[in-house]
Order: sequence, then structure tokens, then C-alpha cells
Amino acid sequence: MILDSLQHAERYYSLHPLFKQAFQFLQEADVQNLPTGKHELAGEVLFAILSEGPGVAKADAKMEAHQRYIDIQYIVSGVDHMGWQDLSACGASIDPYSAERDVSFFAVKPTSWFDVPAGFFTVFFPNDVHAPLATQEVVRKVVLKIAVQP
Repeated sequence: MILDSLQHAERYYSLHPLFKQAFQFLQEADVQNLPTGKHELAGEVLFAILSEGPGVAKADAKMEAHQRYIDIQYIVSGVDHMGWQDLSACGASIDPYSAERDVSFFAVKPTSWFDVPAGFFTVFFPNDVHAPLATQEVVRKVVLKIAVQP
């Protein structure tokens, strides 16, 4: 898992062939004014999902993980309170993995909680089980989905 400011995004370009394009989208697009919903950047190997709204109470936050996609979650406005736990410590998922939605949910609680303010991003790899939007504050965010195998 990575937590950093968008101004340092260049440090991470070498981690994946599509990271440079993903971060350049965040730096160049008018993410404050783009409509919510899905925006394709490179077909199904790289796309953005913009959302805006309140999250859920921390006690109701769901721990999730993905197998096919890496998440870059960028906060446009508000503060996203997130949880994290390594997949190896999570045991079996509570719902069968959904290939269509690329998600598994886990009953464990995060070992770490942290705030992600506007202008910052997280990167969640397939081993990073995470609980995003554990806040009832309104958060505008972009979740970039990057195929593990482009």
C-alpha cells in the first residue's frame, strides 16, 4: 500500500506500465468538474471511476480486495478515512469472489486506520485489503482501476 501526495506521483511510474498514464490523468484532467461515473482511459486495462458523496460509519466499513485491478484512489475534496490489512491475515472472504465486480469482502477489521486528505492518493495492490470511505463526510474521489496484467 502507498499513501502519498499527487505532487510525488512520478516516484511510482516504474511500478507498473500504466501508472504514468494514470497519474497524468489525475494531474491534467479537471477532476473537480468531471461528471461522476466511469471514464475509460485505455479500455478495460485503465479506467477511472469518479464518485462524490458521504461514506459510511467506521463500524460499517467493509474490507475489500481486488484480484484483477490495482486501485489508485485519489481524493479530490474532503477527507477519506480508510482502513488497511494485509490479505495474508484476513482468512477466507465472507462472500465468494465476484469476477464481474472484481471484489472479495472480508469480516476482519483493519489493523491500520488513516486519513487521506484532498490532493493525496493511495495505491492498493491485490494483497492490500482496504476499507475506503469510512466517513460520513462528503468525499469527492477518483478511483483509477489499473489491470494487474495489462
